[in-house]
Amino acid sequence: MFPDADVAQVALSKALAVVARGHGYPSWPRLKAEVEARRSLSADRMARRRKIYEGKAKILYEGPEPGTLIQFFKDDTTAFDARKRAVLEGKGVINNRISEFVMRRLSSIGVQTHFIKRLNLSEQLIREVEIIPLEVVCRNIVAGSLSQRFGLPEGQTLPRPIVEFYLKDDKLHDPPVAEEHIAAFNWASTQEIDDIVALTRRINDDLRGVFGAVGITLVDFKLEFGRVREGEVSHVILADEISPDSCRLWDSRTNEKLDKDRFRRDLGDVVEGYAEVAHRLGIAL
Repeated sequence: MFPDADVAQVALSKALAVVARGHGYPSWPRLKAEVEARRSLSADRMARRRKIYEGKAKILYEGPEPGTLIQFFKDDTTAFDARKRAVLEGKGVINNRISEFVMRRLSSIGVQTHFIKRLNLSEQLIREVEIIPLEVVCRNIVAGSLSQRFGLPEGQTLPRPIVEFYLKDDKLHDPPVAEEHIAAFNWASTQEIDDIVALTRRINDDLRGVFGAVGITLVDFKLEFGRVREGEVSHVILADEISPDSCRLWDSRTNEKLDKDRFRRDLGDVVEGYAEVAHRLGIAL
């Protein structure tokens, strides 16, 4: 279980100190000052660049070369269609590192992603894609909306992973859609749907093993995909991010939540939970 507020504050201070030392700084305030200075310079540079898109947790700017973008990870955190908001210091840095780790891992097993390289603490260079307007959710264990919709107990293991589709539309509250809707409204072709499902299952199979090996259960996760064109042909690749913002991750022994549910459910210690995931994966923050 996570400690009380005073102990948690001490733990957070120690965790941030470890992060600072890992980057060659004697203390978190020194690293924070450097990050803020770099962000100020980055903001100046970004002000001269075109902002492509700003979401709840990330900003996309035009990249240095045609066909590239810069993806900036924000500390902003939202839940329940952004009705609940907070800024969690250090979250963007951790998500950047975890997503880098996962994207590199998936690339190593042949899954194409938009990730090119990490630029700094909060930014990645990514390949520009045509985003398919779908959120793809893969579920291994009953939790969240699946439990609420069907009255199932949270924590029940599913007989097989379930892949669901949701229309990516905040104004409509991301409604669930069937494959027939997707094809009928031309959000994706039947071939793209098949490719997305196959990729999602492959990613799930691999990441369950990756997280399981460090004592973390991959309960469910959200993916986004985009199209890239090569000559006359287009194909689907993985986009967006994979981090505790987009996954449910539970401690395999205690079922302690190490993900965004700590924010959704007011469990506290959100950044500590994210940092624990990074630590177990062997990511030096």
